[in-house]
Amino acid sequence: MDIDAELRRQIVVSLAAVLVFVVGLIAVGSRFGTGAGPSGEVSLAPAGGVALVGLLGGFVLLMALVGVYLMRANGTDGSF
Repeated sequence: MDIDAELRRQIVVSLAAVLVFVVGLIAVGSRFGTGAGPSGEVSLAPAGGVALVGLLGGFVLLMALVGVYLMRANGTDGSF
């Protein structure tokens, strides 16, 4: 399979968006993590749960914006 410039751009932009999400997960975990409990589980403070929900919502919006960008860069209008 030959990877053209457009497919390479889609891969790079999508991976960058996922990398931002993973870095956000690590930041939320390190900022709001309460440490390991007696059975070894790691939990979040209540504010960490809110931050995690906000991060997930932001990721959904980011991926929607990435999709719009890639459609416009491809020259399509998004209609079926």
